[in-house]
Amino acid sequence: MLSQPSLRMKRLLLPVLLLLSVVAAPAGQAQTAPARLVPFRQGTRWGYADHTRRLVLPARFDEAGPFVEEIAWVRLGQLYGYIDGGGNPVTPLQYTRAGNFRQGRATVELSGETFTIGVSGRRLTEPALPEPEEDPLEQGDVVRKDGKVGFRFTVGTASVPAIYDEIRDNYNGLLFVRVADKWGIINGRGKLVQPVQYQTIRLTGNLAFPVVQLAGLFGYLDAEGNRLTDLRYRQAEPFAEGVARVQLPDGQFGYVDTSGREFWEEAPTSGQ
Repeated sequence: MLSQPSLRMKRLLLPVLLLLSVVAAPAGQAQTAPARLVPFRQGTRWGYADHTRRLVLPARFDEAGPFVEEIAWVRLGQLYGYIDGGGNPVTPLQYTRAGNFRQGRATVELSGETFTIGVSGRRLTEPALPEPEEDPLEQGDVVRKDGKVGFRFTVGTASVPAIYDEIRDNYNGLLFVRVADKWGIINGRGKLVQPVQYQTIRLTGNLAFPVVQLAGLFGYLDAEGNRLTDLRYRQAEPFAEGVARVQLPDGQFGYVDTSGREFWEEAPTSGQ
Protein backbone atom coordinates (compact mmCIF):
# COMPACT_ATOMS: atom_id res chain seq x y z
CA MET A 1 0.00 0.00 0.00
CA LEU A 2 1.35 3.46 -0.99
CA SER A 3 2.08 6.00 1.75
CA GLN A 4 0.49 9.48 1.61
CA PRO A 5 3.70 11.16 0.29
CA SER A 6 3.97 8.44 -2.36
CA LEU A 7 0.37 8.99 -3.39
CA ARG A 8 0.92 12.73 -3.63
CA MET A 9 4.04 12.22 -5.71
CA LYS A 10 2.17 9.80 -8.01
CA ARG A 11 -0.59 12.37 -8.54
CA LEU A 12 1.99 15.04 -9.38
CA LEU A 13 3.97 12.83 -11.74
CA LEU A 14 1.01 11.44 -13.71
CA PRO A 15 0.10 14.68 -15.56
CA VAL A 16 3.81 15.28 -16.28
CA LEU A 17 4.25 11.78 -17.71
CA LEU A 18 1.12 12.12 -19.80
CA LEU A 19 2.35 15.45 -21.19
CA LEU A 20 5.75 13.98 -21.99
CA SER A 21 4.16 11.04 -23.81
CA VAL A 22 2.23 13.47 -26.02
CA VAL A 23 5.23 15.70 -26.72
CA ALA A 24 7.50 12.74 -27.43
CA ALA A 25 5.13 11.11 -29.94
CA PRO A 26 6.61 11.73 -33.42
CA ALA A 27 4.42 13.44 -35.97
CA GLY A 28 2.29 11.02 -37.93
CA GLN A 29 3.12 8.06 -35.74
CA ALA A 30 0.44 8.24 -33.05
CA GLN A 31 -2.05 5.42 -33.42
CA THR A 32 -5.73 6.23 -33.03
CA ALA A 33 -8.81 4.04 -33.18
CA PRO A 34 -9.86 3.32 -36.79
CA ALA A 35 -12.70 5.43 -38.15
CA ARG A 36 -16.15 3.82 -38.00
CA LEU A 37 -16.70 4.16 -41.77
CA VAL A 38 -14.40 3.40 -44.70
CA PRO A 39 -14.63 4.90 -48.22
CA PHE A 40 -16.17 2.22 -50.45
CA ARG A 41 -16.19 2.25 -54.26
CA GLN A 42 -18.97 0.58 -56.25
CA GLY A 43 -17.97 0.71 -59.89
CA THR A 44 -17.16 4.39 -60.37
CA ARG A 45 -19.28 5.76 -57.50
CA TRP A 46 -18.27 6.14 -53.87
CA GLY A 47 -20.03 5.76 -50.53
CA TYR A 48 -19.01 4.55 -47.08
CA ALA A 49 -19.09 1.09 -45.55
CA ASP A 50 -18.50 -0.29 -42.08
CA HIS A 51 -15.56 -2.60 -41.44
CA THR A 52 -17.56 -5.64 -42.59
CA ARG A 53 -17.90 -3.95 -46.04
CA ARG A 54 -21.63 -3.30 -45.48
CA LEU A 55 -22.61 -0.07 -47.22
CA VAL A 56 -23.81 2.54 -44.69
CA LEU A 57 -23.76 5.79 -46.70
CA PRO A 58 -24.94 5.28 -50.31
CA ALA A 59 -22.50 5.41 -53.21
CA ARG A 60 -23.39 8.83 -54.64
CA PHE A 61 -20.02 10.59 -54.85
CA ASP A 62 -17.42 10.66 -57.62
CA GLU A 63 -14.65 10.28 -55.04
CA ALA A 64 -14.44 10.03 -51.25
CA GLY A 65 -11.73 10.38 -48.63
CA PRO A 66 -11.25 8.80 -45.20
CA PHE A 67 -12.86 10.05 -42.02
CA VAL A 68 -10.11 11.86 -40.12
CA GLU A 69 -11.12 13.67 -36.95
CA GLU A 70 -14.69 12.56 -37.80
CA ILE A 71 -14.78 14.57 -41.07
CA ALA A 72 -14.18 13.32 -44.64
CA TRP A 73 -13.74 15.07 -47.96
CA VAL A 74 -15.95 14.07 -50.89
CA ARG A 75 -16.07 15.09 -54.55
CA LEU A 76 -18.90 15.55 -57.05
CA GLY A 77 -17.78 16.54 -60.52
CA GLN A 78 -14.77 18.80 -60.09
CA LEU A 79 -15.70 20.22 -56.69
CA TYR A 80 -14.84 19.02 -53.19
CA GLY A 81 -16.52 19.49 -49.82
CA TYR A 82 -16.64 17.85 -46.39
CA ILE A 83 -19.21 15.65 -44.66
CA ASP A 84 -19.65 14.27 -41.14
CA GLY A 85 -20.19 10.63 -40.13
CA GLY A 86 -23.90 10.84 -40.85
CA GLY A 87 -23.32 12.02 -44.41
CA ASN A 88 -24.36 15.59 -43.55
CA PRO A 89 -22.48 18.46 -45.23
CA VAL A 90 -19.93 20.32 -43.12
CA THR A 91 -19.02 22.62 -46.03
CA PRO A 92 -20.54 23.20 -49.48
CA LEU A 93 -19.08 21.38 -52.47
CA GLN A 94 -17.04 24.38 -53.57
CA TYR A 95 -13.33 23.61 -53.37
CA THR A 96 -11.11 22.69 -56.31
CA ARG A 97 -8.79 20.80 -53.93
CA ALA A 98 -9.26 19.41 -50.43
CA GLY A 99 -7.09 17.42 -48.04
CA ASN A 100 -7.54 15.35 -44.89
CA PHE A 101 -7.86 17.06 -41.54
CA ARG A 102 -4.85 17.05 -39.26
CA GLN A 103 -4.75 18.63 -35.81
CA GLY A 104 -8.07 20.34 -36.53
CA ARG A 105 -7.00 21.83 -39.87
CA ALA A 106 -7.37 20.93 -43.56
CA THR A 107 -5.85 22.58 -46.62
CA VAL A 108 -8.27 23.57 -49.40
CA GLU A 109 -8.18 25.53 -52.65
CA LEU A 110 -10.93 27.96 -53.69
CA SER A 111 -10.85 30.38 -56.64
CA GLY A 112 -7.13 29.76 -57.08
CA GLU A 113 -6.32 30.54 -53.43
CA THR A 114 -4.95 27.93 -51.01
CA PHE A 115 -5.76 28.25 -47.29
CA THR A 116 -6.75 26.18 -44.25
CA ILE A 117 -10.13 25.60 -42.64
CA GLY A 118 -11.18 24.28 -39.23
CA VAL A 119 -13.54 21.42 -38.41
CA SER A 120 -16.50 23.82 -38.55
CA GLY A 121 -15.61 24.66 -42.15
CA ARG A 122 -14.57 28.23 -41.34
CA ARG A 123 -11.38 29.71 -42.71
CA LEU A 124 -8.49 29.86 -40.22
CA THR A 125 -6.09 32.76 -39.92
CA GLU A 126 -3.86 31.64 -37.05
CA PRO A 127 -0.75 29.64 -38.04
CA ALA A 128 -0.58 25.91 -37.43
CA LEU A 129 1.40 24.58 -34.47
CA PRO A 130 4.91 23.39 -35.43
CA GLU A 131 5.34 19.66 -35.84
CA PRO A 132 7.44 17.93 -33.14
CA GLU A 133 10.94 17.07 -34.27
CA GLU A 134 11.47 13.38 -34.95
CA ASP A 135 14.31 11.36 -33.48
CA PRO A 136 15.31 9.06 -36.36
CA LEU A 137 16.59 6.31 -34.05
CA GLU A 138 14.84 6.11 -30.70
CA GLN A 139 15.19 2.37 -29.98
CA GLY A 140 18.95 2.32 -29.58
CA ASP A 141 22.25 3.44 -31.07
CA VAL A 142 23.96 3.08 -34.42
CA VAL A 143 27.19 1.05 -34.43
CA ARG A 144 29.72 1.97 -37.13
CA LYS A 145 32.50 -0.25 -38.50
CA ASP A 146 34.53 -0.07 -41.72
CA GLY A 147 32.09 2.33 -43.36
CA LYS A 148 29.04 0.19 -42.53
CA VAL A 149 26.39 0.57 -39.82
CA GLY A 150 24.77 -1.79 -37.34
CA PHE A 151 22.50 -1.26 -34.37
CA ARG A 152 22.48 -1.87 -30.63
CA PHE A 153 19.07 -1.91 -28.96
CA THR A 154 18.66 0.05 -25.75
CA VAL A 155 16.35 -2.58 -24.26
CA GLY A 156 17.40 -6.24 -24.26
CA THR A 157 20.54 -7.82 -25.67
CA ALA A 158 19.67 -7.88 -29.38
CA SER A 159 22.05 -6.23 -31.82
CA VAL A 160 22.38 -5.86 -35.58
CA PRO A 161 25.79 -6.44 -37.20
CA ALA A 162 27.46 -3.52 -38.96
CA ILE A 163 26.85 -4.74 -42.53
CA TYR A 164 24.35 -2.15 -43.78
CA ASP A 165 24.71 1.18 -45.56
CA GLU A 166 21.81 2.84 -43.70
CA ILE A 167 19.45 2.07 -40.81
CA ARG A 168 16.20 3.90 -40.06
CA ASP A 169 13.71 3.48 -37.19
CA ASN A 170 9.92 3.35 -37.72
CA TYR A 171 9.04 4.15 -34.06
CA ASN A 172 7.04 0.93 -33.84
CA GLY A 173 9.68 -1.68 -33.09
CA LEU A 174 11.02 -2.18 -36.63
CA LEU A 175 14.24 -1.10 -38.33
CA PHE A 176 14.54 -0.31 -42.04
CA VAL A 177 17.95 -1.38 -43.38
CA ARG A 178 19.55 -0.58 -46.73
CA VAL A 179 22.32 -2.21 -48.73
CA ALA A 180 23.17 -0.28 -51.91
CA ASP A 181 19.74 0.60 -53.37
CA LYS A 182 17.69 -2.19 -51.71
CA TRP A 183 15.82 -2.20 -48.38
CA GLY A 184 14.82 -4.84 -45.82
CA ILE A 185 13.15 -5.01 -42.40
CA ILE A 186 14.56 -6.05 -39.00
CA ASN A 187 12.29 -6.56 -36.00
CA GLY A 188 12.88 -5.52 -32.39
CA ARG A 189 14.64 -8.83 -31.66
CA GLY A 190 17.27 -8.15 -34.31
CA LYS A 191 15.81 -10.69 -36.78
CA LEU A 192 15.62 -9.94 -40.51
CA VAL A 193 11.90 -10.43 -41.21
CA GLN A 194 11.93 -9.04 -44.76
CA PRO A 195 14.91 -9.67 -47.04
CA VAL A 196 16.92 -6.78 -48.44
CA GLN A 197 15.09 -6.73 -51.77
CA TYR A 198 12.69 -3.79 -51.90
CA GLN A 199 13.21 -0.82 -54.20
CA THR A 200 11.77 1.54 -51.60
CA ILE A 201 10.27 1.53 -48.14
CA ARG A 202 8.19 4.58 -47.31
CA LEU A 203 10.03 6.57 -44.67
CA THR A 204 7.33 9.20 -44.11
CA GLY A 205 3.72 9.13 -42.91
CA ASN A 206 2.31 6.39 -40.70
CA LEU A 207 5.15 3.87 -40.48
CA ALA A 208 3.30 1.35 -38.32
CA PHE A 209 2.26 -0.19 -41.66
CA PRO A 210 5.24 0.39 -43.98
CA VAL A 211 4.65 0.90 -47.70
CA VAL A 212 7.09 -1.20 -49.74
CA GLN A 213 7.84 -1.36 -53.46
CA LEU A 214 9.11 -4.30 -55.48
CA ALA A 215 9.27 -4.62 -59.28
CA GLY A 216 7.45 -1.29 -59.59
CA LEU A 217 4.41 -2.33 -57.52
CA PHE A 218 3.46 -1.33 -53.97
CA GLY A 219 2.00 -3.09 -50.95
CA TYR A 220 1.97 -2.94 -47.16
CA LEU A 221 3.66 -4.70 -44.27
CA ASP A 222 2.00 -5.14 -40.88
CA ALA A 223 3.25 -3.87 -37.53
CA GLU A 224 5.45 -6.98 -37.15
CA GLY A 225 7.06 -6.54 -40.57
CA ASN A 226 5.10 -9.35 -42.26
CA ARG A 227 3.20 -8.95 -45.54
CA LEU A 228 -0.17 -7.28 -44.93
CA THR A 229 -1.16 -7.16 -48.62
CA ASP A 230 0.16 -8.47 -51.90
CA LEU A 231 2.45 -6.12 -53.79
CA ARG A 232 0.06 -5.30 -56.60
CA TYR A 233 -0.82 -1.61 -56.38
CA ARG A 234 0.37 1.16 -58.69
CA GLN A 235 0.24 3.62 -55.79
CA ALA A 236 -0.09 3.18 -52.03
CA GLU A 237 -0.55 6.02 -49.54
CA PRO A 238 0.20 5.95 -45.79
CA PHE A 239 -2.56 4.80 -43.42
CA ALA A 240 -4.81 7.44 -41.83
CA GLU A 241 -7.36 6.46 -39.18
CA GLY A 242 -6.96 2.77 -40.00
CA VAL A 243 -7.36 2.97 -43.81
CA ALA A 244 -5.08 3.66 -46.77
CA ARG A 245 -5.79 4.71 -50.36
CA VAL A 246 -4.38 2.56 -53.18
CA GLN A 247 -4.45 2.61 -56.96
CA LEU A 248 -5.15 -0.67 -58.74
CA PRO A 249 -3.43 -1.87 -61.94
CA ASP A 250 -6.49 -0.72 -63.98
CA GLY A 251 -6.09 2.84 -62.66
CA GLN A 252 -9.08 2.74 -60.30
CA PHE A 253 -8.69 3.74 -56.64
CA GLY A 254 -9.84 2.03 -53.47
CA TYR A 255 -9.06 1.67 -49.78
CA VAL A 256 -7.63 -1.10 -47.62
CA ASP A 257 -7.84 -1.42 -43.83
CA THR A 258 -5.25 -2.58 -41.30
CA SER A 259 -6.26 -6.22 -41.77
CA GLY A 260 -5.58 -5.97 -45.53
CA ARG A 261 -9.32 -6.07 -46.41
CA GLU A 262 -10.17 -4.23 -49.65
CA PHE A 263 -13.11 -1.83 -49.85
CA TRP A 264 -14.39 -1.81 -53.42
CA GLU A 265 -16.38 -3.84 -55.89
CA GLU A 266 -16.50 -3.39 -59.63
CA ALA A 267 -20.30 -3.48 -59.96
CA PRO A 268 -23.13 -2.71 -57.49
CA THR A 269 -24.71 -5.72 -55.87
CA SER A 270 -28.45 -6.26 -56.31
CA GLY A 271 -30.71 -4.37 -53.96
CA GLN A 272 -28.24 -1.51 -53.36
